[in-house]
This record gives sequence, structure tokens and C-alpha cells, in this order.
Amino acid sequence: MPSEMKSSIPIEKEIVLVGGGHAHVHVLKRFGMRPLPGVRLTLVADEIETPYSGMLPGLIAGRYTHDEAHIDLWPLATFAGARLIHARATGLDLAGRRVIFADRPPLRFDLLSLDIGSTARANVPGAAEHATPVRPVRKFLRWLGELHANAEARPLKIVVAGGGAGGVELLLSLRHRLSGGPHRHDFTLVTEGEVMSGHNARTTGIFRRILNTRNVRLLERTPVAEVRAGELGTVAGDTQPFDELVWTTGPAPHPWLATTGLELAEGFVSVDRAFRSVSHDFVFAVGDTATVVSDPRPKAGVFAVRAGPPLEANLRRAARGLPPRPFRAQRHFLSLISTDDEHAVASRGPFAAEGDLLWRWKDRIDRRWMRKYQVLPDMAGETKADAPLSPQDPEAMRCAGCGAKIPAGVLARVIERLDPPPSPAVMVGLREGEDAAVLRTTPGALMVQTVDFFRAMVSDPFVFGRIAANHALSDIWAMGADPAAALAIAGLPPGAPDVVEDELFQMLAGAVEALREAGATLAGGHSAEVAETMLGFAVTGSARQERLFRKGAMLAGDRLILTKPLGTGALLAAAMRGRAKGRDMAVALREMQRSSGPAAAVLRSHGARAVTDVTGFGLAGHLAEMIGRSGLAATVELGRLPLLPGALEAMEAGYLSTLHPSNAEAARWIEGAIVAERPPHAALFDPQTAGGLLAAVPPQAAESCLLALRGGPAPGAAIVGEVACTGAHAFIRLE
Repeated sequence: MPSEMKSSIPIEKEIVLVGGGHAHVHVLKRFGMRPLPGVRLTLVADEIETPYSGMLPGLIAGRYTHDEAHIDLWPLATFAGARLIHARATGLDLAGRRVIFADRPPLRFDLLSLDIGSTARANVPGAAEHATPVRPVRKFLRWLGELHANAEARPLKIVVAGGGAGGVELLLSLRHRLSGGPHRHDFTLVTEGEVMSGHNARTTGIFRRILNTRNVRLLERTPVAEVRAGELGTVAGDTQPFDELVWTTGPAPHPWLATTGLELAEGFVSVDRAFRSVSHDFVFAVGDTATVVSDPRPKAGVFAVRAGPPLEANLRRAARGLPPRPFRAQRHFLSLISTDDEHAVASRGPFAAEGDLLWRWKDRIDRRWMRKYQVLPDMAGETKADAPLSPQDPEAMRCAGCGAKIPAGVLARVIERLDPPPSPAVMVGLREGEDAAVLRTTPGALMVQTVDFFRAMVSDPFVFGRIAANHALSDIWAMGADPAAALAIAGLPPGAPDVVEDELFQMLAGAVEALREAGATLAGGHSAEVAETMLGFAVTGSARQERLFRKGAMLAGDRLILTKPLGTGALLAAAMRGRAKGRDMAVALREMQRSSGPAAAVLRSHGARAVTDVTGFGLAGHLAEMIGRSGLAATVELGRLPLLPGALEAMEAGYLSTLHPSNAEAARWIEGAIVAERPPHAALFDPQTAGGLLAAVPPQAAESCLLALRGGPAPGAAIVGEVACTGAHAFIRLE
């Protein structure tokens, strides 16, 4: 959700949070509960879900589900009114106060906070090539799925390198996960010092006993000198064979920090006790990313969690021009270390204890902490258990994107009342109802024009620019034309000049990239101050008359092919209330940024006769336009409609676009009584932003066309129906 929807106060300062670590999720939650007027947060995260370190062993063991052990950053950022930039930062321009990326323009900030965690310390020759590091967690969890499949096929020798708490918990969790399979696996723990070093002797003794009773081979004081394929060599000259080697030997800093110009301590950002960089007072860093040079602490999750409240307070103070306040973390803390059987060991200073009750205590602590960031109030004040407002409710949030179009019925009545003078230059105009206007220029050559704009439906301005450009280009592709140039129509709320400048630049940079991919250029435009961010384009293209696609040119027997999955309207409606999953929104945004140009080329090469783009009026509304102009009918197979991940769940929960009720008027074209607000029928009326093309393709070419689409520009394409002769009463029949 764009931050303008949270407050009408002009944005004067930008706080950019790089990384979705434990401290930053606290900052987001607290800013959502108590916004700072004139200050906007932007979260930059290369992963849309943050794993909670305290529940990672349980996730590996299979005791927690993926969702139970992860914080979804999308609804959290929505709640905070923060922009979410789903991208990987690769550097900083501190002089220009900009975050650098590999594949998009730099992003400006006034204040910066780094909470990017750490990477695996693979400082042994061969470890990077032959071992599996625990970090990044996403890649490790993907490897875990592969390991489970391999373990079903044969017995494995599994070695874990690293005898700290993380390595011990991981080994025991892996052992538990694989224990129910058909094979007995061999586990070895290798550590260069004593197991559980850093903890008291009693804790060490407890874990030696536990590992022994689990038949885990423990190799203490055994530094690894080299890793080769299937074998590690020790400093003493011994070798240890393995099928899988997991590397947990401690954290290492992200390499790109060394290029930033920040003062570092062993590669980590040097900060004072207020978490402020000792070299740049507008930069903060916490967690594994930083080292408090005057009061260092271990790289442990407990310190990252406890850094959240003081970091939030100091970011607020810095934004107001006040000096930050120092924070002193405790030197001794309680560690609750889980084993593989709902059993845990408590360790603090010289104290140690173990028992099932300690595991249940740890489980309650972890779940309680996660609930703070997983169960969020709704944007309108409802709780997660409350029913969403109906799209017809006047208090419902108005959708952005193509869900904000004027209803089709209203638009049709306005067009009927207009009486534009005819022009010999206009071949296809207002009354023809095609996707774009067609003008005669030179003999045999045609100019194709269209215009589209809408309010921002996503908080990332660069991604919004790409979506807005692709959406406008879609009409050109649907007419069978080639885009040439575009004029931008941009509106932004008032704010500090630097803020407005960067926002406008980010939007237009995304648009220019999408236009360039389409072979078009940005030729000019107009901008203005408006209440909410908006962007659109007037696009001009060219075509030969014989190559034009027309909506009414389909023939009976043609197969109907849809090139993109449906569901953006429902997902965006759910996302506005913080009810859409981040991983589902990531897929939806990827589809909205996918150009329809290459798909149009495939359709043409397979003889497509009639094409339209499925946008604001939904599949049913746009199909009704096609059959209305052709005088034919159509059959649609509901079970073959491609849907975006999470779209069906959003519809079932009642999250429908505000345009959905007017789109549902197209139900009059459908045979039989249906409930247009309920799945799966609701998908027919869901408004699409930058949706796919709907094409009538000759039956003999349909399957090869589908294979070409799925293997290239449109992996989500599907044959959704067939063109038929007109029935006695119905125009669209559902199967």
C-alpha cells in the first residue's frame, strides 16, 4: 500500500531500512502503530519473508510450518505505511545518500539503517564449493527439501561442521527430520574446539551426553583444513567422508559492506552504543550486521531482537534532529537450546538445566514473539478474524490499479451520449470499442493510439512504473501493432523537493525500462501535484491494416487462449488490508511486469484471429465484447482458468476489488444462475492490472501455440474455452 494512504502530511524525510532482520520488523510494527508525521519508511529486502532464528531448528525438524517460522514482510510494511522494495542492495553511495542495486536505479535516503544479517564463514579451502551453508536460510531450506528426497533413496553420511549452539541444534534437528525414513543415516559433528564453547562446562557435558545417546560421532578439537568432493581433511591429516556437509562455523560479513566507505570492524559495521555508525552519523546498523565497538557482544539472535526498541527510538530522534541515546545490552543472557525430542537445555553463566518443560517454555516464548508481527490490525481497524468490508460498502478502501476504472456500464452510457464528429483519418474510433484507436496516415500504414493511467497499487515506485507502462502497452499489442513512443501522465503528492524528485525518477525509470524492452521510447509527458500517486501513458504505435487484430474476427471452433493467470484484483484488494501473502504478491507483481509483446508475436505466428487484453473489466467483460462483435458464443471451462497463487484464497475470504460488483453485470451474458462474488465464478469478473491477452486461435494450431507460449513468454498460459455458434439464449456457457 502506498504510504500516501496512511497520511496526507507531505513527506519531508525518508528512512530507508535495508534488510528485514529482527530489529527492523520491530521498527516497522512500531511506526505502524505510531507514525512520525512527515517521515516515511522504506524497507529494502531481498527476501519477502524473514525466518525467525529461534524457530529455525524446529522448522528444520518439522515441528513448525514454513509460515509459523517466518515473518511476512509484505503485510508488515503495509501496516507501517512503508514502501517495500523487493530487491537486493549491493552497495551504498554515502556522499549522495543512496542505496545501490545491481538491476535498478539507486534509492535516496535521509537516514539509513542496516539489518542484513551475515553470511556463512567458509574460510576453509573447498568449503564454498562442496559444503552447504546455513545462510542464506532460503537456499538452505531448498537444499533441505532435496536432502529429504535423497535420504528416502539411500543411507547418507551427514557431517555438520561447527560445534556451537547453532551447529548442535541443526544436527539434532536434521536427525529428527530424517529419523522416520526407511534408512538409518550416519551423523558426525566436527568442531575446531569443544562442543558448545562459550557455554558453561555443565551445558557442554549435557550435550556430549545427548549426542552420544543419539549415536552422533563427535570430533572435538578437530580443525578442518580442506574440503574436497565427498571428503573433508583435518589439520591432523585425518579424513572424514560425507555425502552431505553442512557448514555452521560462524557468521561472516556481507562482502559489499567493504565497498561502502563505512568504518568496519572485521568486516562488520562499527557502531556506537546507540547503533549509529562511528564514521557516518546518518547510518545505523544492528544485529549480526554490526559490532558495537565499545561494548561488543556475540552475534546472537537475542541481541538482534533486543536491539529493536532502542533502534526505533533512535531513528525517531535522529529524524527529529535529536541526538540518539545509548543502549547497553546485558552481558549474560539465558539461552534455551532445543534438542530433537521436544526437550531443551537452559544455559546462563554458570547455570544449566534441561527438560521437556523448558522446551514448552521456549515454544511459548517464540510463538508469542512471532504473533506480534504475524497478527496485525487491519487498515480499517478490524482484526484478522473480522470479515472484510464488501466492495459496495462506502467505507471500503477504493482499489487502485485497473480496479479503479470507471465501471463498464457507466462508460458505455457516456460514449452513447457523446457525438464526436467523424473524421476520414479515424479508421477505428470511440464507437468501435476496440482496445486502441487506429488512424490512417500513409497508404497501407496505420497509426495506433491508446492511453491508460491509474493510481499506484504497489509501494515500489520503480515496479509501479514498469507495471503502468506494460499496462498501457498492452492495448497496442492487443491490436497487433508495434509501439513506438509514449507520453507520460504523472501525478505525485506534495513533499520535500528531493523526495518528490526521487519518487518521480523511480517511476519513470521503471517505465523507461519497460518501454525500451518493447522497442518504444518515452517522448514527453505532463506531471502535476495530486492527492495520490498516479501514473499513465499515451502510447503511439504503428501497424499494417492486414495485420490488425480485431475483437470480432473469431470463428466458431476457435480455441480461447489466455496468456496470463487471473487474480490481480482480488490479491491487490487483500494486500490493501495487509491480508495477502508476500510470496503471492511477489508472483503477481512479476506477472504484471511481464510484457505481452512476445506473447502477441507467438499468437500471430499461430494464426490468432481475434485478440483483446484482459484488464479492468475482467475475463467475462472482455470476452463479452469479443462475442458481442462477432455474433458468436463461447464456452469457458472454469476448471482450466489459470489463477495466481493466493487469488482463490483471497476471493474465498471475500477480498474483492471495488470494481468487481460492476464487472459482475457481465453475468447477464452467462447461461444459468451464478453467484459472481464466489469462487470460482468470481475469477471471471476480477479486474486485471497489466493482465494477459485473450485470443481466438484456430483449433489446429491451439496446442502448438500453447506449448510455444508456456515454453517462452507466457508460462502461465492456458486454453480456457472455445468459440461456438450463437445459442438461443446464452452467449457464454460455463463448463
